[in-house]
Amino acid sequence: MRDHTKLEAYQRADELVLAVYRATKTFPVEERFGLTSQLRRAAVSVVANIVEGSARAGQAEYVHLLSMAYGSAKEVQYEISLCTKLGYLRDAVAEDLARRASRTAMVLSALIAALRAAPPSGGRR
Repeated sequence: MRDHTKLEAYQRADELVLAVYRATKTFPVEERFGLTSQLRRAAVSVVANIVEGSARAGQAEYVHLLSMAYGSAKEVQYEISLCTKLGYLRDAVAEDLARRASRTAMVLSALIAALRAAPPSGGRR
């Protein structure tokens, strides 16, 4: 089996989700079921898809779930931007979250590209 904890994508996504949870603690109460929940779910989805993909036997399934993680990372980027425009995040916090989300998406994109370029093999990565 693949060890997701050794992947840079997992490590970055894990740090991102923790930072998102810390940042959203200060969001307005009326956003509890809105942006707070949506941003948290999207951030968790990044990590969850990496973990699930790592547990799958086939490379195609692995790449598909990594692609889902990438999509969720891009969603997080937009939601951070929206929360910043609405004044829910201080500039320094928003910049940190945006940097984390961007880096996570870049690492996922590179991993997906490398896996797609690799010749199919009988073994797991």
